[in-house]
Amino acid sequence: MSAANAYCVVFVTSGSRREARRIARALLEQRLVACASIVSGVESHYWWEGKIDHAREWLLVMKTRRGKFRAVERAVKQLHSYQVPEIVALPLAAGQGDYLRWIDGSLSSQ
Repeated sequence: MSAANAYCVVFVTSGSRREARRIARALLEQRLVACASIVSGVESHYWWEGKIDHAREWLLVMKTRRGKFRAVERAVKQLHSYQVPEIVALPLAAGQGDYLRWIDGSLSSQ
């Protein structure tokens, strides 16, 4: 695994800006993520309870190490209002060295 593959970007959608901010703050305070960007104006279309639905959402884009994903997942599930929140991670294929070192320095060592 290359050095960059030790990192991932975690995506979580939220039904409100307030909830997105609360989740971001909690994960930052727990040092589970180094950065949480909130993207507003996301229009999501999805299957729910046997029909196609849609909603306006806020997207959290969080950077962390892959080894932190399970802890991030547990924390989001505790904080999130959705019955089935989106919590997905994509591995980083590459990353600028100083930025990756900054991620490491921002996370707890636990």
